[in-house]
Amino acid sequence: MPETIEIQLKKGVLTLCVLALLDRRDSYAYEIASTLSAAIDMGEGTIYPLMRRMQAEGHVDTYLVESSAGPSRKYYRLTDAGRRALEAQTAEWRAFVAAVEGVVNADAQPAAPIAAATAERGAEQ
Repeated sequence: MPETIEIQLKKGVLTLCVLALLDRRDSYAYEIASTLSAAIDMGEGTIYPLMRRMQAEGHVDTYLVESSAGPSRKYYRLTDAGRRALEAQTAEWRAFVAAVEGVVNADAQPAAPIAAATAERGAEQ
């Protein structure tokens, strides 16, 4: 059975959401998962492989914080590369949303094509 559009959309924006949360403040994976679960109904198990991938890509660093209620927690913080990824993905997301809105709202002005926005962003970097 094919996945619903909602599931596909959630998968597509998960990295952007994590980058945005970490841009606000450092956090540990369970806290990130809980926030995303409440906001967009993402499953907790999805976050751990994503955090490992983001660390391998250099978008986040980790550090340990002692906890009085158990073992130390691994906190994640954005790197400069992570901030650049957040800026790029935010621009792509906004261009995509504008393009979809242009299609869905027939009376709306057509948005600039996503490929053009992506190419402009690449030229700026």
